Amino acid sequence: MTTILGKELSIRGVGKRYARPGDGDGAQALQVLQDIDLDVPAGRFVSIVGASGCGKSTLLRLILGLDDDYSGQILLDGEPVRGAGLDRGIVFQDHRLFPWLNVERNIAAGLRNAPLSKAEKQELVAEHVALVGLQGFEKSFPHQISGGMAQRVAIARGLVNRPRVLLLDEPLGALDALTRSRLQNELQRIWEKERITMILVTHDVEEAVFLGDRVVVMQPRPGRIRRIVDIDLPHPRNRSDPRFIRLRDDVLGDFLDPDGRIADEERLPPPGALPATVGALPALDRLRMAW
Repeated sequence: MTTILGKELSIRGVGKRYARPGDGDGAQALQVLQDIDLDVPAGRFVSIVGASGCGKSTLLRLILGLDDDYSGQILLDGEPVRGAGLDRGIVFQDHRLFPWLNVERNIAAGLRNAPLSKAEKQELVAEHVALVGLQGFEKSFPHQISGGMAQRVAIARGLVNRPRVLLLDEPLGALDALTRSRLQNELQRIWEKERITMILVTHDVEEAVFLGDRVVVMQPRPGRIRRIVDIDLPHPRNRSDPRFIRLRDDVLGDFLDPDGRIADEERLPPPGALPATVGALPALDRLRMAW
């Protein structure tokens, strides 16, 4: 029987506003998220899919604890989220590796705040190098490995501290199609092995259905949940399975007009519609958390 290591996440009536650039006192703020209600059981993989501007990454920031200026509640195992913590890790679209550190030292950076001995940290790093299939590249620097390998390092760094929730913010979005497909398989394998709670934000509907037990479809202006689709398919997933194709096309239909074009409300917001601070993250060395 598989041991579930994740934490249960509950989001209750969450809303988020940003002041518009140049607005004075009393001006109407920009509603980025509105009435978000979502339950993520411990050990489940949930995909959040939606067009740019629907607040997907903003929601991850709130779960991570980087922003406490919101309405509603975010609870982990019944306790309110208050700031960043070692029980939550994150992997970004950009691997954000330190160029002056080799693979094993980049992974070890995720243990910076862990109360472990040097030997325990070395053992964990070796275990996670093997988990992402990078044995033999421990001493390589970021400029000496491929983009897909660098993203594996970032995933290992996010997992090495054994967080109970791993947040994935478009972690494969910058990769070519073949590398992306391989890493989707790797993420699926790692999740099946580790069984921690994973929450993936993506624009890619097929990726969302391939990885998630549940797909949360969001719509923009303001960002809100349109519907939640349960993906009742066995792992590992088969992209050629007619059931997979039906579910993928069902979710994709939420973003298309009847003639097959991208729906008007899902098109990108005009330049300047969101303030520059939306989605901005503090420097990594300021985050006391599992990366």
